[in-house]
Amino acid sequence: MVSTALLGAAIRCQVPPGCPSPGRLVCEERMNTIRHLAEPAGTLRRVCAMILVCALVAGCSTRPGPGSLETSTAAEQGAENHTILIATTRERSDKPATYFNGERATHPNYAIATVSVPPTHKPGKIEWPSRPPGDPATDFTLRGAAYIKDRAAFKSALNSELAKRKPADREAFVFVHGYNTRFAEALYRFTQVVHDSRAPVVPVLFTWASRGSVTDYVYDMNSAQIARDALEQTLRDIAATGVKRINILAHSMGSYLLVETLRQISISKNPINQDRFGIIALAAPDIDIDLFKQQLKRAGKPDKPFLILVSKDDRALKASSLLAGGKQRVGRYGNTEELASLGAIVIDLTKLSGENAANHDKFAQIARIAPELRDTLLNARLGENVGAPSPTGGRLGDIIGRGANIVLTVPKTILNAPISVLAGQ
Repeated sequence: MVSTALLGAAIRCQVPPGCPSPGRLVCEERMNTIRHLAEPAGTLRRVCAMILVCALVAGCSTRPGPGSLETSTAAEQGAENHTILIATTRERSDKPATYFNGERATHPNYAIATVSVPPTHKPGKIEWPSRPPGDPATDFTLRGAAYIKDRAAFKSALNSELAKRKPADREAFVFVHGYNTRFAEALYRFTQVVHDSRAPVVPVLFTWASRGSVTDYVYDMNSAQIARDALEQTLRDIAATGVKRINILAHSMGSYLLVETLRQISISKNPINQDRFGIIALAAPDIDIDLFKQQLKRAGKPDKPFLILVSKDDRALKASSLLAGGKQRVGRYGNTEELASLGAIVIDLTKLSGENAANHDKFAQIARIAPELRDTLLNARLGENVGAPSPTGGRLGDIIGRGANIVLTVPKTILNAPISVLAGQ
C-alpha cells in the first residue's frame, strides 16, 4: 500500500507545460523525495501511477483558501444571483471571509449565501476571481452570506425560499460534494450547476468536513462516514417542509456518503417515502463496486432508477482504485450493463472531453441538459418505458444524444434491452 505521504508527494509532482521554472524545481525536488522513500521498486511504480490523478493537481493555478469569500457590492447589469441554503458538518471558521473550514463540527451548522454568475459565463466553467472579491462582470462573486442559527431557522429559511416559487416548482435540489473540496469550491461549483441547469428549484448545499487537501484522503473518508447522520437529518428536515420533491446530486466521495445515508434511511423504522425523492444522481461515484452492490442489496432497488455518470478515463478514480487494492470504483466501472441491471440509468461520459486532465468533473459540463433529463427521468419508474416522449417533447435517448459523445445505458426493466445512444450515430 502506498503511504499517504507518498501519494501527496506524487500527485503534486506533475507540472503542466508552461509552468514557471520555480514550480518545476519544487516538483523535481518532490520526485527526488519519492525516489528516496519508495522502496522497493514496485512501490515506486505504483507511486508513479498515482501521478495520473491530475485533477487533484492544482497545476500552476491556485485554489481558493481562507479569506477568498469576500463580499462584493459592485453593481453589474446582467449578472444573475443564486441564493444557496447550506447545511454542513464543517466547523465555523474564525478567519474573515471564510465561513467554514475543513475541521469537523460537534453538531451541524447552517448558513445562507447569495452568489452571482457573470453575464460572460460559459456553461460548465467557474469563472474564479483572480483575487477576492472579484468583478461581478467577469467573475463568480459572493454577494452576501450569513450563518443560520439552528435547524428550526434552517427549515424556516427553506420554506421562505419555497414560497417564492410557483407551487409546481417547489422542489429542493441537494448537492453533496466529493473528496478534496474546500467550502468555497463546493459553494461555487454548486452555483455553477444550478445556474447552468436553469432549474427553478431551491438549492441546498450539504457540505461535509473535507480538508481540501490531496494528502487527507483517509481523513475525508472518515469525515464522510461521520456525516451520514447529519445528511439523514438534513433530508428529513427538508422533507418536513413544504417541499414537493427532493432531487439530489452527489459527486465522487459524496456519492458514497449519499448511498450510505439512503441505505440507513431505508432500513430505519421511519423511512422517507420514496415519492418524496425525484432525481438521485451519482456523478463519478468513488464507491467500491462490491460495496455498491451490497448497499443496493440491503436497501433494495429504488422505485426510480439512480442516474449514474461514469467515465472510464477518470484519473482521480484510478488513483482511488489503486489505494483500495485495485478494486474498481463505480464511477470508472466498465460494465455499464451490469450497473443497469442493478436498477441504474448509466450515462457514460468517456468520450466527452474533460475540462481538466483528471476527467473527474465532467458532470458539471452536462448541467445544461438537466431540465430535459429531469422531466423524462421523473416519469421513469422501473418497469416503464423511458423511450416515451418527455413533457418537453423529446425521448431520453434523443435528449442524451444532444450532449455530444455521451452514451446511455438503461435497465432492461425500463426498456426491453439495454441501449446505447451515441450522439451522431
